[in-house]
Order: sequence, then structure tokens, then C-alpha cells
Amino acid sequence: MGCSVCTVRLNFGKALSRVSLFFIMILIFTYFFYCLTGFCESAPRSFYNIQTIERDYDILDRKYDNLRQPTRFHRHYDAPTRWNVTDSTVRAQVGATRQITGSNIKQAQSNGIPVSNTFGTKKFPQAIIIGVKKGGTRALLEFLRIHPDVRAVGAEPHFFDRFYEKGLEWYRNLMPRTLEGQVTMEKTPSYFVTKEAPGRVCAMNCRAKLIVVVRDPVTRAVSDYTQTLSKNPGLPSFQDLALKNASAGLVDTSWSAVRIGLYAKHLENWLLHFPSSHILFVSGERLVSDPAGEVGRVQDFLGLKRVVSDKHFYFNQTKGFPCLKKPEGSSRPRCLGKSKGRPHPQIPPEVIQKLRDFYRPFNLRFYQMTGQDFGWD
Repeated sequence: MGCSVCTVRLNFGKALSRVSLFFIMILIFTYFFYCLTGFCESAPRSFYNIQTIERDYDILDRKYDNLRQPTRFHRHYDAPTRWNVTDSTVRAQVGATRQITGSNIKQAQSNGIPVSNTFGTKKFPQAIIIGVKKGGTRALLEFLRIHPDVRAVGAEPHFFDRFYEKGLEWYRNLMPRTLEGQVTMEKTPSYFVTKEAPGRVCAMNCRAKLIVVVRDPVTRAVSDYTQTLSKNPGLPSFQDLALKNASAGLVDTSWSAVRIGLYAKHLENWLLHFPSSHILFVSGERLVSDPAGEVGRVQDFLGLKRVVSDKHFYFNQTKGFPCLKKPEGSSRPRCLGKSKGRPHPQIPPEVIQKLRDFYRPFNLRFYQMTGQDFGWD
């Protein structure tokens, strides 16, 4: 009888131990579950989203990245308003900006994560360099990218002239991430001469700031031809393309190299959608002779502090245009590529004079429309 009681007590004790062990295991599992959940919520985005790396971000850009919180703040023009939201599609795609604290930025820097790839949001560009081809748009963009409050797409998106059917969300995903107070930019020079582009840009944001780099249309046409000739050595001569026939000497406006230089006609199309106060005209000639002055005007236009100045430039005698002085940590200065500054072919003087006579009335009209005399005549 006594042994039976002992056996029952022993079996009860074993069962109690197993139940206790089961509850302990549940508690341990719950503890680890909450720990893991808390870790996932607090982990940096880059731990579990590798798509935050910008496709247009190259090694040269990193030397000029702003790894501090911007000190100047201004309104982002892609916020939904009755002026720049034209339909439900645009309204759905325009997102609110996210505030980023200084402590988060410092933490990212200490972890070796580029701020431009981790924080901020992708916004529609507030400023676009819309033209013109062979006017100096690449130089201007590279000069502006020195500014810590400017973030720009490296390649030309060609959204409003070639890829508009891809949609605004596709376009916005091309943009770099920006913090509050930074300006998102892109450049596609062909926008200026594309008939549909002004309406499409306005459908995205009628308050966008537009920049046009213009150059003597005759010199620009020769430069345009030189670029095409480098890719297609079998191209006819410049005079054969520029003039309809040698005897009559009529200028052929169907040739794109000539047509692009009709600045006044292209500007009329843009003024149907944007006020002149939203368009800045930069002189391609002064961008070479006084880069700091022209870039200063652009910084004022964008509402930015004048950070880019004379100290950032030096004139490259070989290339014939200004280059950026070497940034800190770099072994060489930063110049545009070999495709820039090509020597132009010799064009007969009488052909050049015919083009100057042809462009003169269009140039004078352009001076009146912009309120600037570019001195091409």
C-alpha cells in the first residue's frame, strides 16, 4: 500500500515537471519572438531592402554628396495643390515628404551607409534643365551637383519626350532620394524642342522651375553637326545639310541642327503653359567665360544659398572650357568627358554668314521675349 502511494506521487511529480517545462518553453519562445520582432522594426532599411541604391549614383558623385542635414529649407513644389494636381493619377502619385532627424543621419554615417541611399524620399523634380542640345547643359548640371542641396539624375531620363507612356511613378523612381530642403533636378535638352513636353511637364507640376542653356545658334548648329559626324563619318558636309541647294542658298529648317536654334519659336510653346518668371535662360558663352557668375544666377533662381563660386573652377586651356577643381580626397580635377570640346570642322565663311542672316530676326525676337541680349549679332 505504501509503495503504491509512493509510485503515484512519483508519477504526479514527473507530470508536473513536464507541464512546467512546457510552460517554460512557451515563455522562452515568446521572449525570442518579441526580441526578433523588435529587431526587425528597428533595423536600418538597407538591411532588408537592397533596392534603395540609386541606379544613377556613380563614384564621382560621392565626393560631392551632402552628408549633413541641410541648413536651408524651402517649399517643395511637388506637394499636391490645386495648381499642380491635374487629375487623379497625378494626385495618387505625389507623396508627402518624410522628416529626417539629425540623429538618424549621424547614425547612418557611423554605420558607413551613404545618407543619399538610405534617407529621404523620391520626389518629382522641382527644377528641370529643358534645353538646349549642345548649349552647355551637361556642364551646368555638373557644376550644380557640387551644391549640397542639389540632387540630380545622372543620365537624361527623356521621360516627357520618349518614355511618357511609362507613367509618372516610373519617372519618380528614377529620381535620387532627397532630404527636406534639397532640390531634385534632371536634365533632358530635347524637351525644349518637343511640342508635347510643356503640357506634360505642367500636368506633373505647373510650378516647376525650368532652365534653358542657350548658345549662338550658328555655333550650336556646327557643334551639333560635329557630334553627329564623330558617330557617322560618312555624313554629308555641313553646307549640304544646312542649305537646300547651293545656288539658291536657302536655309533648310527641316534639318534638326538648324531647327533647334529657332529659340523664339520653341519658347512660344512653353509660354503657353509656364509664366516667364518660371524660366531661367543661361548663356552658354558666359557659362564658359564666367562659370561662377552664371551658376550663381541659377542658385538664386532655385532659392539656394550661393555655395558654388570661383574657388570651384579653373580654365582648362586644352579643352577650352572650365573644369572643376579636384575635390577633397581626389587625385585629379573633374572635367567633362572626351566628347566635349571637339574641334569643329572648317565651314565656308559664306555659309556661316547665310546662317547668321537667317537667324538674326529670330534672335532679336528671342531677346525681346527673354529681356536679355545674348550678343549673337
